[in-house]
Amino acid sequence: MIGPGDQTAPDTDDRPLGALYDPTAPLTASGNLRRRAAISRVFETGAIGSALLAVGVFCVIVEAVVARGGSVLSFGFLTKDLNQVDPAMGGIAPAIVGTAVIVAVATAIAMPLGVLVAIFLAEFAGRRSARAVRMALDLMNGLPTVVVAIMVFGLLVDHHGDSAFAASLALAIIMLPLIARSSHQVLMLVPSTLREAADALGVSRWRGVVGVVLPSALGGIVTATILAAARAAGETVPLILLTSLVIGGNVQVNPAHALNGMPLTIFNDLESGVPAGIAQAWGTALVLMAIILAANIGARVFLARNRRRLGL
Repeated sequence: MIGPGDQTAPDTDDRPLGALYDPTAPLTASGNLRRRAAISRVFETGAIGSALLAVGVFCVIVEAVVARGGSVLSFGFLTKDLNQVDPAMGGIAPAIVGTAVIVAVATAIAMPLGVLVAIFLAEFAGRRSARAVRMALDLMNGLPTVVVAIMVFGLLVDHHGDSAFAASLALAIIMLPLIARSSHQVLMLVPSTLREAADALGVSRWRGVVGVVLPSALGGIVTATILAAARAAGETVPLILLTSLVIGGNVQVNPAHALNGMPLTIFNDLESGVPAGIAQAWGTALVLMAIILAANIGARVFLARNRRRLGL
């Protein structure tokens, strides 16, 4: 028998049959425990290294874009119309406005549908139907954007010509699973006591969702929508296939016609091979990156404030 004054406890495999174990005695690491600790340290080191590598790659990209595009930035660059003959004499105002219009229409399409899907998953879906909807959202999220663009091309552009609305529809399909899954997670964080209180007051299910659950999760839903819109703003393939036949280089806002966009402007400037056009492409990339970065930071700050308000 092991006394309480012993400094180590023998390994279980080394004790004879019938020997008693003193729970008050300190434990020593066995070979299996040391091996697991070593494996854990290896994976922790790999995870930290991967995170540092991702941050390093991001910093390299930011440094390259800022170094090459910073010299192009000016007030005129942001406010002038495109000059297809001499890019150095023009600006990217039509591309900024076109991107804003396309993303705004896509958000108007995707946000209501995504929130409704999230409400169905969180409040009304059974186990089987919820599994089927989640699988469909995952498959949509994994679709290549070129596949989505080709599908919309066959439905709209092939019969009616290029339009910003066709590009917005493609971006809405890309945004839908992101908004739905993120909004579903936010709705699941709403305390169940709020739902129980609404039921106790005799409020119908849909009125409880609209009047109690949705206002509590509004901050997270808005954050998810902003992040999805920021991702859609950088998509290039749908714009090239669906709204690239732009007439003129001035500012246009009619989504029924083809509109310029910043990713499309970057692609066209790089394809031109003109040094001034390539410089303008770097400047446009810097503006687009700054907009996306500002949207991501603003969305996370808004989410943090909303969580503090709800005490989550």
